[in-house]
Amino acid sequence: MSTPVIEVEGLNLKYGDFHAVKDLSFEVRPGELYALLGTNGAGKTSTLETVEGHREATSGTVRVLGHSPRDRAAVRSRMGIMLQESGFSPDLTAGESVRLIGRLTRRTDDPGRVLDVVGLTRRAGTKVSQLSGGEKRRLDFATAVYGTPELIFLDEPTTGLDIQSRDALWESVDRLRENGSTIVLTTHYLEEAQQRADRIGLMHEGVLRREGTVGELTRTLPSHIRFAAVPGSLPLAVTEDGPAFVVETFDLQKDLYVLLGWAQDHGVELRDLSAGPTRLDDVFRAINA
Repeated sequence: MSTPVIEVEGLNLKYGDFHAVKDLSFEVRPGELYALLGTNGAGKTSTLETVEGHREATSGTVRVLGHSPRDRAAVRSRMGIMLQESGFSPDLTAGESVRLIGRLTRRTDDPGRVLDVVGLTRRAGTKVSQLSGGEKRRLDFATAVYGTPELIFLDEPTTGLDIQSRDALWESVDRLRENGSTIVLTTHYLEEAQQRADRIGLMHEGVLRREGTVGELTRTLPSHIRFAAVPGSLPLAVTEDGPAFVVETFDLQKDLYVLLGWAQDHGVELRDLSAGPTRLDDVFRAINA
């Protein structure tokens, strides 16, 4: 089995008396897209800052690409980081910013190629201060993927992007993964994590509450069948939610079949009928309840 790209074991982070991250352990495997999610204050930012080498752990062990993340000489040239907010000098152009990051990280690439990937070729000579918010996010992404690093951190990568730019970014991420890059994602757009992540870690109050594939996480909660209240004795147990009946089930297909058969046999119209599997946002709400 391949050695994990990221290994975190028993990580603790404290700020004075505040215990931000509590005995956290997880790993990220080569080539996967791992999403670390949590509400504001859950501890994910502090965790990632430690994994990226920007913060020292209070206790515990963190290994990145087989090294301590604080060993910048060993890991920095192999990592790309897209922060939630960029720190580019407003007086540098987009092209100069990309070249500067390349020199600082000691990664090699063609700046023109990278700017073309993110659709900023025509803005290469434009100062950062004159770029739009969406263009700055695309520049952030360009500097993170410069040199096609082995490990890439994407912190809220699609915030401020229009639909076309979002699609283009994810197409680029797909190509990076095809070339062997490992991706760590944080996002408040849960549908992106549900669609893209191989595995997901859900943090709350400094603790990793749940971890697994989308299927593994959603199977921990029941699916729902909802319909307008009807007369008669139903074949399934229901709860009332205002004017509607709700069936909670861990066997959606079977129970929906039973319900529809009963309605057909009794000539009952199930108005406002909806049914669907549990979604990631349902799991997210459950751990924060």
